[in-house]
Amino acid sequence: MIQIEKVSVMNLENAVRGARNPMNSWARSDSYYDGEGNYVLGPNDLDLCHRLSVSGSDHRKYLRQIFVSMDITAPLYWWKEFDTYKVATVANSCSTMHKIHSKEFSRDDFSHDRMSDGALAALDRLVAFLEERRRAYLETRDPACWHDMIQLLPSSYNQLRTVTLNYETLVNIYYARRNHKLAEWHTLCDVIASLPYAKELILVREKDANGEN
Repeated sequence: MIQIEKVSVMNLENAVRGARNPMNSWARSDSYYDGEGNYVLGPNDLDLCHRLSVSGSDHRKYLRQIFVSMDITAPLYWWKEFDTYKVATVANSCSTMHKIHSKEFSRDDFSHDRMSDGALAALDRLVAFLEERRRAYLETRDPACWHDMIQLLPSSYNQLRTVTLNYETLVNIYYARRNHKLAEWHTLCDVIASLPYAKELILVREKDANGEN
């Protein structure tokens, strides 16, 4: 299970302006803000950005200056894989160390959408025990109860992180993970493909493979 919310794309105008620096071609820029305050790439700028993206990472440095922020709620087993992407990413997470005892445990705190009936029964037993330990900790502040929660917490536990990354990192994620066995990656790749100008700037390798360039 994964939820992706509050997606925001930033700094597109500045990144595109910088893309024109090497050839001093700012006069050819034709992008503008529409009536809703969205930055719209004109035909000249879009063509330049696409050609740079297709030319490879050395030429598409401007992608590293297009920033994306999103709130992702996902299980710990998925976050362990996401943490592979350390370059140009920042994340602030909800803390299990400080807040694990602050709310009642329930089945919905864990990703269980593809569990068998037997696994769900085992999860329910574990949730009940974690809740018993949580209540005991609130009553006694016994560190042993807290350690029981922390060390028994399964990797299916869902954690919220606010993540910031850039379009270049999203290129790497999309092509490395779009066919991954974890369905959570497919959902993230769908979100990536829906971002502004993703077809022209991020999904360029896919276009090359289809012979469209």
